[in-house]
Amino acid sequence: MRRLLLLAAVLLPLSAHAQPRTLRMATSVDAATLDPHSTNSLFTFLVVQQIYEPLIHRGDDLRLQPGLATRWEQPEPTRWRFHLRPDVRFAGGEAFDAEDVVFSIGRALAPTSNYGIFVDTVLRAEVVDRLTVDIVTRVPDAVIPDKMTRVMIMDRGWSEANRSAVPQNLAQREETHTVRNANGTGPYMIRTREPDQRTIMARNPLWWGTAAGNVDEYHHITLSSDATRVAALLSGEVDFVHVVPVQDVARIRGNPRLRVLEGQENRTVWLAFRQDTPELAGSDMPGRNPFRDLRVRQAVAHAIDVEALRRATLRGQGVPTGSMWTQFVNGWDQATDARLPLDRARARALLTEAGYPNGFTVPLDCPVGTYDEACQAIAAMLSQVGIRVRLNLMPNNLFTQHIRRSESSFYALSWGVPTFDASYTLRAIMATRSLLGPASWNMGGWSNPEFDAMLGRLDQELNPEARRALMAQMHRLHNADLGHVPLYHMMIPWAHRQGVVVTHRADNQFSVRDIRVD
Repeated sequence: MRRLLLLAAVLLPLSAHAQPRTLRMATSVDAATLDPHSTNSLFTFLVVQQIYEPLIHRGDDLRLQPGLATRWEQPEPTRWRFHLRPDVRFAGGEAFDAEDVVFSIGRALAPTSNYGIFVDTVLRAEVVDRLTVDIVTRVPDAVIPDKMTRVMIMDRGWSEANRSAVPQNLAQREETHTVRNANGTGPYMIRTREPDQRTIMARNPLWWGTAAGNVDEYHHITLSSDATRVAALLSGEVDFVHVVPVQDVARIRGNPRLRVLEGQENRTVWLAFRQDTPELAGSDMPGRNPFRDLRVRQAVAHAIDVEALRRATLRGQGVPTGSMWTQFVNGWDQATDARLPLDRARARALLTEAGYPNGFTVPLDCPVGTYDEACQAIAAMLSQVGIRVRLNLMPNNLFTQHIRRSESSFYALSWGVPTFDASYTLRAIMATRSLLGPASWNMGGWSNPEFDAMLGRLDQELNPEARRALMAQMHRLHNADLGHVPLYHMMIPWAHRQGVVVTHRADNQFSVRDIRVD
């Protein structure tokens, strides 16, 4: 009897361990890489943030919380001090300390990094002691804590040993150890990875924290087909769908086994024009670039019926806007949220005034996924005023590489503001490319000296109200010149089976550590 009781005591935990609580989540686009500083994209961050951690965490309420730093302060206008969490280890067993933070900040500053927008004001990071780091900025930067929510910390020794001291150059399709391998301090670690198919993560036994959720094993599944993704949810093959096609929201909502979570995302879809070249590649106007003429950009804005786009194409899952950022963002102003009205007669007249009475042909680049149907509708609308669009839909990874190499003449992009401060968009999207270098996402090349001068003033402005007023002024200047054409703020429908508890977030992110499954 004693032997049987002993055997039962051994088998019970083994049996419990053999049935881990698993979350199977399907989304439309896979992470482009596991390198946490290579590309600043929503879908890549969705994966790497489960493995790596930043100094500061953004919770489900979107407020700042201690991460690898337990506290922080600004002892000088250009110096932020971070006090690091003790007794933290990477999944490989390496101890975490200030050297890793300095290394990671430097890595994010590297030319091959696409995370430069989060360290664009950083001059250097300095070790104060083993568990204290200073970040020194060129100018006062009140948004450093918000920026540090996106800069993941890597182990210096592991990175250097694997010849990955600098980030992967994604634009040039470089292959490095960090593309498929990861070693973070986060709550999960990679078990298996099949790019563009499935990534399986297991709990990191060395993680320092206590999880609010109970997920032992996480399956991150890529199903690019909308129909396949929804079918997997309906059949029970997956528990949670991160990108729900707008046309399927009503059907899923009507299923008693499923639940739809909806809300506006802190993300805006806009059009960008190539404006920094004398000739527009792919156009039928040799030696000319129609988009350098404000009247042509105005014609594009007048030709698009965004309300019809919201109603028919998006099935109500969008908020028409004239703003380049949402109301969630510090610096949003109602006065700047106005669009040019739909007026196709005016659009045709503007094209004639600009010297294009018969219009012109141009390729429009869009990623396959969350707004490709909107791109198709926009192409049809522009054709009604004489702008003949050749729609070029491509996988998200190829699209990102394409625009990052400045190969696009006309493209649509969805842009979130993870810092929740308008300076993120003002700098990355609107400032002249040369000011930010690799950190810039201004692939169209819009440039305005008056705007750039204001950016310098913004860097020096410490008064919050004066700073917001200046951001609104910069936004008005950009919109008057139509550097880009804002279209709509995105809505985020998520869906999951009953028994999954997850908080819907405006940044379209989630931490698996906070999710519960029954």
